Amino acid sequence: MKMEVAGTPKHNCSSHIMKEQIELSKGIDWVMVWFYIILVSIGVICIYSVEYHQGDSFLSGLVELKKNYSRQVLFVGIAGVMAILILLTDSKFFTATANLGYAIGILLILVTFVAGKEINGSKSWIPLGFFNLQPTELCKIFTGLALAKYLSRNETDFEKPRSQLLAAAIALSPAVLSVLQNETGLALVYFAFLIPMYREGLPGIYLIVGFSLAVLVISTILVEKNLLAIILTAIAALSIFLLKRTIKRNKGILFLIITLWVVSVGIQRFAVPYLFTKVLKPYQVERIMSTFGVDYDPSVSLKDMTPEEKAEYELQKKKKKPTENYNVKQSKIAIGSGGFWGKGFLKGTQTQGDFVPEQHTDFIFTSVGENFGFWGSSGVVILYMLFMLRIVFIAERQRSKFSRVYAYSVAAILFFHVAINICMTVGLAPVIGITLPLLSYGGSSLLTFTIMLFILIRLDADRQMILR
Repeated sequence: MKMEVAGTPKHNCSSHIMKEQIELSKGIDWVMVWFYIILVSIGVICIYSVEYHQGDSFLSGLVELKKNYSRQVLFVGIAGVMAILILLTDSKFFTATANLGYAIGILLILVTFVAGKEINGSKSWIPLGFFNLQPTELCKIFTGLALAKYLSRNETDFEKPRSQLLAAAIALSPAVLSVLQNETGLALVYFAFLIPMYREGLPGIYLIVGFSLAVLVISTILVEKNLLAIILTAIAALSIFLLKRTIKRNKGILFLIITLWVVSVGIQRFAVPYLFTKVLKPYQVERIMSTFGVDYDPSVSLKDMTPEEKAEYELQKKKKKPTENYNVKQSKIAIGSGGFWGKGFLKGTQTQGDFVPEQHTDFIFTSVGENFGFWGSSGVVILYMLFMLRIVFIAERQRSKFSRVYAYSVAAILFFHVAINICMTVGLAPVIGITLPLLSYGGSSLLTFTIMLFILIRLDADRQMILR
């Protein structure tokens, strides 16, 4: 009898643990998990194909940990452990520590200014022995959580400009620090947080103004300045003519049109030239210009550069290939050479010849294009699209505003990374050092996206809860 009594608590304890495990398993969105596994696996395969040479042994390279693909497998193992730990964490932990995590993320970015390691001209890395941590990358997670925390507060009235400004400050403060680190690529990604803000009530006029400004900047690059000024004037005059009846009733419309015309011409004539000659570095301007097929002579801005700036420019010039768009040219050749069906796994001549620089990181998509052709490239793009649509579906089924905002933040960040990276490899966007999520080599990038996605999966498992 004593043995039976002693055994009863153990049986109840094990049953309780099994019950918790079953409940946790039911709450997890396994579709998301499988999307993650498939994309990570494709990434390892592509990194291996980039490094493969005739006679190489996959297993020996894996054991020695001297190849990028073997280190990526190690990072996948670490990421897997992190994913399990996150799934075992109470969802309330992420709401409780959102602001603290954001403060730590900002602090880590500030640390790079003092003890950071410079890689490819950007002092945005903290060396941690076997890999380098990029706080700006990691801070995307903390920013998403902090933004979700702020917008889900009962006292936050997002219709008020003050609340909109505070939300923008939370989202864009890391971007400002990233620009100061000379990491403009990652800084652009933080504008992705405008999408969840728009979902929660940010007026669409802000997005319209931002898009119009981008169009104006591009037009300034492509169109001769006097011709563009005439076009802007003609648009303003046409608007006044078409709205003349409305203007008679409301003189404010006329004032608005004239103000927009003055601002547009001012941006075109003064702001953009100042940005390109005084703010951006010459090699950054070259990248932007090469994207639109415009030749750029840096000698104009070199005249106004300090000796330190000239020295930095010469250093960047020595590091790069004969022309600034060399990477993009080789990238397009590699993708185009794959044709419709691809050359076959491990048979890419451009890859084997090491023609595409940074192919295992920023240009990993070229490996997909050359090895598997149009069908393989399309398959990866469709996979990403379905992945992001699944995240949006998850976002809309949340009872908690916190979880919904965070889910839209994850979807927006993925969209920006995927869109910019793929456009970058085919010459539709400047080369700004944006990784392809879960495919590109790098422990910092992989761990960031793993943590980001599995926090979402954990929050979704408790989607019936109201989290703040």
